[in-house]
Amino acid sequence: MKQEVILVLDCGATNVRAIAVDRQGKIVARASTPNASDIATENSAWHQWSLEAILQRFADCCQRISAELSSCRIRGITVTTFGVDGALVDKHGALLYPMISWKCPRTAAVMENIRHFMTQQQLQEISGVGAFSFNSLYKLIWLKEHHPQLLAQAHAWLFISSLINQRLTGEFTTDITMAGTSQMLDIHQRDFSPDILHATDLPRRVFPRLVEAGEIVGHLLPPAASRLGLPEGIPVISAGHDTQFALFGAGAEQDEPVLSSGTWEILMVRSAQVDTSLLSHYPGSTCELDSQPNLFNPGMQWLSSGVLEWVRKLLWTPETPWRTLIEEARIVPAGAEGVTMQCDLLTCQNAGWQGVTLNTTRGHFYRAALEGLTEQLQRNLQTLEQIGHFRATELLLVGGGSRNALWNQIKANMLDIPIKVLDDAETTVAGAAMYGWYGVGEFSSPEQARAQVCYQYRYFYPQTEPELTEGV
Repeated sequence: MKQEVILVLDCGATNVRAIAVDRQGKIVARASTPNASDIATENSAWHQWSLEAILQRFADCCQRISAELSSCRIRGITVTTFGVDGALVDKHGALLYPMISWKCPRTAAVMENIRHFMTQQQLQEISGVGAFSFNSLYKLIWLKEHHPQLLAQAHAWLFISSLINQRLTGEFTTDITMAGTSQMLDIHQRDFSPDILHATDLPRRVFPRLVEAGEIVGHLLPPAASRLGLPEGIPVISAGHDTQFALFGAGAEQDEPVLSSGTWEILMVRSAQVDTSLLSHYPGSTCELDSQPNLFNPGMQWLSSGVLEWVRKLLWTPETPWRTLIEEARIVPAGAEGVTMQCDLLTCQNAGWQGVTLNTTRGHFYRAALEGLTEQLQRNLQTLEQIGHFRATELLLVGGGSRNALWNQIKANMLDIPIKVLDDAETTVAGAAMYGWYGVGEFSSPEQARAQVCYQYRYFYPQTEPELTEGV
């Protein structure tokens, strides 16, 4: 009997991947290829995505694992992508204008002028989404201002995950988790906001039906099946924005905050309540829709390991192993003997170290950076608790920063709660696969699908003296 799998097509900003996952969340086959945006022909400073190139990268990945897939029965396909980006299409699904990338600067001016329509506070109170220049709302306003005829003739606006789903199935849909990143949704009503659309003069008709995660979008058409080297007729199940499926795939329960620790740290929680009126008071705050109805994902983000990388370049060399920095900081007592660091290097004019003496070493500087970033986490967690109406009893940690055992212990000590570390990096794929299994009827709920997965966590508990056994 053939092994049954869900095939996850994961489009990230740096890599496109095809990964087959069994019922227990184990990866059966995987392939990855680099992804990159293109320079726009109109302006060399602008960035756009080629949908055709992305689809071809998926095809290449599927062909590379074709031998493994031939011995499997693919029960379903899910698509997960980065948020906000999308394009206007005609009734056949053809793009009317290239897909503007989240890193394209052309929409910055639109964000600055949005006050002529609504204030950022009003926008965030309705949508939850913070003031980020890459928001879908600003892309559509830019298109309306510069190419009004395209918006008038467009059959639909499709977010990138739905663009891919449309090419796979022919169906025009809107993944709810992608809509939740757009700054156009009424996050409490789970539908596009009449107030925001009216204020910005955007037509509701261009947004196809909303589909929940785990809902069958359609079935794999013969042309798409041929291109991917897969059997036609495979169900395609809605997934959407990678962040939401990473939270679910990491095993996060309701009111259990998750910290994704990398160049940026992103702190989010799966909460039944959210006070969106508080969000605009905190820079970097946002709130998106959870993968499950009736839950929200309020969150905050700030520069984190990017600060540590700067410290390494400044005081060591870029090639110095992280273990060297950690060992030098480990022998420095908690509190770094009075050396402190204000770590907000992007906006704070007083950022940097204080309390430096002739006895200060590089280890003090690095330890102070770790402690300063953890103080920032502590403040942001307290803020998130107010916004999401919950009290953290532990913190689930994923991402590259979670491999720093000293930093994990500092977090446990300063937050005074256990730090729960999940080393598996494929949380997005796991979450999308679980919704796929649910969508094809293998399980009665996504939670039941997730219950088949055996999670392996490492714990760091608050203690006086760190007991370090590993690190990077």
